[in-house]
Amino acid sequence: SRVKVTNDMILAYIETYKEVAQSNMKKYGIPASIILGQAILESGSGTGALSSQANNHFGIKCKANWDGETYLHVDDDRDSLGNLTHSCFRMYPSPEDSYKDHTEFLTKRSRYKCLFSLSKSDYYSWAYGLKKCGYATDPSYPVKLIQTIEKYDLYMLDKEVIQAEGQEYIPIEEKLTVQEPVKPTMKEIQTKKSASKNGKLKRKKIYR
Repeated sequence: SRVKVTNDMILAYIETYKEVAQSNMKKYGIPASIILGQAILESGSGTGALSSQANNHFGIKCKANWDGETYLHVDDDRDSLGNLTHSCFRMYPSPEDSYKDHTEFLTKRSRYKCLFSLSKSDYYSWAYGLKKCGYATDPSYPVKLIQTIEKYDLYMLDKEVIQAEGQEYIPIEEKLTVQEPVKPTMKEIQTKKSASKNGKLKRKKIYR
């Protein structure tokens, strides 16, 4: 059975891996908020089977070019009869190796190239860009990612890195507030659009 993830567990996870996320931001240009937000969602803050058994914190599958250790886990792949079947996931020696592979997964694939023209402080565009590039199949993935980043102030990690590099940190002027649960309409799913017009999402102006 799944472990119930508490707020304290999420905060402890952030404390454990925030420096890894920031280090990868410095090396690869991916916002630390996006890295850590994705890890929280994909790994259940380190409590999921993939992260606890295979050190896989981002749900990255084997793919044809993977020659490392593997871990079989039932996910969303189906056999010829339509039944769920085991998927092949990458297995790592340590969580840090998983974080490194995640950044290389994004930087070395051409379909994610457009993300790196985005501002490193614009986690909003990065979240929607990941979905547009095909990282996740869940229509609500960008919303869930932004929610996580804003709830736990993960964008402050980006600010620290950007300012340490001597650059100006330009914050997002509007933040997203979400009324749970986030349920896109069938039309939005069919047109592969995010859940932005079904009355579930609001934009709230943040005055400074």
